[in-house]
Amino acid sequence: MSSKVQRQQLIAKIVGSQKVTSQPMLRELLKKKGIKATQATVSRDLEDLGAVKVRTATGETTYALPEFEPDRLSPPDQLKRVLAEWVADVQFNEPIVVVRTPPGCAHVVASALDRSRLQGLLGTVAGDDTMLCVANSNYSAKRLARDIKNLAGIDND
Repeated sequence: MSSKVQRQQLIAKIVGSQKVTSQPMLRELLKKKGIKATQATVSRDLEDLGAVKVRTATGETTYALPEFEPDRLSPPDQLKRVLAEWVADVQFNEPIVVVRTPPGCAHVVASALDRSRLQGLLGTVAGDDTMLCVANSNYSAKRLARDIKNLAGIDND
């Protein structure tokens, strides 16, 4: 028998490491780890963890957890993977870079960028499918937009 905390830690680990597209799928993954949980319990756990459904670039929806670990850095390959999967468009107007994503994905991209300590990026503000990146005064928004496009694999004009 596992405690609620242990179960929720396992759910966070599962959701953070693989695509979980539904609660029944999550229940099966928990069962494989020896934890039986009802649909209602899984639903409450996801709510407690702040899990949200996000749409991937392929149109599939999957659970994601918000991350608040300001001291944890994203490895460059993880940043490239996130940007390549979820960045649809990048525009700029000094000192702001506007990044568009599929619905529900802006916070994932913003978190990855914030944790990347990308040169020239002061910070981000994310909505549902749009995020604002503020360029450092020593680094133009045009240059920051180009860097984000390069990381996302989007052709520069």
